Amino acid sequence: MSQTTQPPVVPPPEPLVKKPRLISSGGVLGSEWRVGRGYSIGEVKAVGLTVTEARLLGIRVDVRRDTVWDINIQRLREWLDKVIKGEVLPPEPALPKVIKIKRKRGRVFRALTPAGRRMRGLMSVKLRETHAHKWKKKARERALKKRHEAARAKGGH
Repeated sequence: MSQTTQPPVVPPPEPLVKKPRLISSGGVLGSEWRVGRGYSIGEVKAVGLTVTEARLLGIRVDVRRDTVWDINIQRLREWLDKVIKGEVLPPEPALPKVIKIKRKRGRVFRALTPAGRRMRGLMSVKLRETHAHKWKKKARERALKKRHEAARAKGGH
């Protein structure tokens, strides 16, 4: 009896990106290429895949990158040809991360009430230390017949 061996699981090749020229080192480059975070959307489309298909095959996609390098397209195409021929298997697709959403805090904690704004230090200082505010407040207390001078006395009686 002959047994058929399973082809090996080979991850996709690492994406290469160009190193930036650093002013601090006089614009000199040590090596021109380094391993990047993922392939750009343009490189994935040049191979004939969509972003979701690429991610299901275990190909990392960096949506922030705009550059399309021929070396990346060539390396990705060679790996995809091996996968299509059955020489290697792509890695298992990773499940998306489960994001835990915190429940909404109360109105006070979101500074939607005067007490919450005061607690968070968000009360506007606008009129608080002006004489106009002070005299307006005293006039209002007089109109309501409050004993405002006695209420604010520092003597305590």
